[in-house]
This record gives sequence, structure tokens and C-alpha cells, in this order.
Amino acid sequence: MNPPEGPVFDEPWQADVFALAVALQDAGTLDRQEFAETLGARLETGLDYWDAWLAALEQLLDGLGVARHDAVEERTGAWLRAAAATPHGSPVTLDADPLGP
Repeated sequence: MNPPEGPVFDEPWQADVFALAVALQDAGTLDRQEFAETLGARLETGLDYWDAWLAALEQLLDGLGVARHDAVEERTGAWLRAAAATPHGSPVTLDADPLGP
């Protein structure tokens, strides 16, 4: 069988979420069967494949108390604000969030 031509992932975050889910399964934090079922349920809602991966991972980590939904939303907002406040070409850090820590 020949490997696929071109990139496997369209965006770097897709590779990150894949690697994180696999690492958490390998570490025993996530159950493979439960992840597969949760991913399938998310795909049935019409989400794009990688958006479904992310949603399944977030749902399971929230349920385990590892990464609460509200904390993820708060951190996402901080990164978006920091990115908007960072000059083009400069690294984005949370220190650049205008609302602070």
C-alpha cells in the first residue's frame, strides 16, 4: 500500500489534537472505545472530521475533570485576544492578552 500523497493533516492543530488524543489513550487517561464512541456521536452531528475529534476530546476531558469546558473557553478567549494584540510575525504569548492573567 502506498502512503497518501500530500499532507495527512490540513492544519497543524489537527495533528496536535490527534497526537494528544492518542497520547492520552496510551497513558490510560482516555478509554479507546469511549473515545471512538464519542467521536462517532460527534460526527453524526455533522461536524467536520477534525472538529469532531476536538469536540470529542474536549467532552471527555471535561467529563473527567481534566480540562473543564469553562476553563478551555476562557483560555481560548485569552489566546484569541493575545493573537489579535500581537504584531504580525511576533510570537503569540498569553502575556499579550489585553485583559491580563
